[in-house]
Amino acid sequence: MAGGVDLVVIGADGGPDRAFGGSAHAPAGARLLAEVLPGMCFDTGAAGCRVSAVAPDADANAMLTAVRAAAQHPGRWLVVCLVGQLVADPRGRRLALVTGGSTPDNAYRRGLAWDWVVSAMVHGDQEEALLLVDAVADRDAWTALERTGEDTAGELLSYSRVPLWGRIGRYAPGRRGRGAVLPGDEGSFSRALTTVLRQGVPGAPAAVAPSDLQPAVAGLLDGGDPPGSSGAPGARLLVPPQGGRLLMRNRAAVRGALAGLSLSEELLAVLWRESAPTEPPSA
Repeated sequence: MAGGVDLVVIGADGGPDRAFGGSAHAPAGARLLAEVLPGMCFDTGAAGCRVSAVAPDADANAMLTAVRAAAQHPGRWLVVCLVGQLVADPRGRRLALVTGGSTPDNAYRRGLAWDWVVSAMVHGDQEEALLLVDAVADRDAWTALERTGEDTAGELLSYSRVPLWGRIGRYAPGRRGRGAVLPGDEGSFSRALTTVLRQGVPGAPAAVAPSDLQPAVAGLLDGGDPPGSSGAPGARLLVPPQGGRLLMRNRAAVRGALAGLSLSEELLAVLWRESAPTEPPSA
């Protein structure tokens, strides 16, 4: 599978502590991404996609090991999905994904550091990489993300070393957080992306880049707004860059071309394989 896609899906459940209720639906969002994404890779399909789905209660070492193992496979693309709740270090310069069994006192130390994930992806053997993010941030982490300048948490998003695609929302535990869009739940990036992939984008070509899908995805996000700022009040959309060679299948294009024909799912799958190029178009 040297020419395929390595997909790592991490949906971290922060556990029963109320402070990390923002991760309650993260495992469901991760399962959805792991189910839908492999078959939507235009040039490889499900057969050419190697999937690593990390257990929701895994610790940070197990999560990072999965990312590093996938990054060592020579291939075209490395796609990593992070679903859950983010916390910041005490100085507000770094981020981590909360892992199971964490408490407010040790969440950052026990968490999966954002820097570790990005570093593993940057040094991977794939030609291109993409980091999908469906997350919420607590008050301190959100404040850190709003800071700009060198060596700040906000810089991790504004000047990322790997392309980003997704949404980070603001989350407050308890009653104040009841209206928040949680990762993996209705209105989240995971739900919006998988819905668009399953339905397709009418009028778009059969093979589309993440940037081509972004407007449709943003339209399904709860309160989706232009890139870089909000979605719902207190949310930040991460928009994929133009170009790149990772192409996704547009199911609406096939439906349009085959309108009026009665075809089985098996035949549709064959038609997808026959239409997939052996080499993706140049960016």
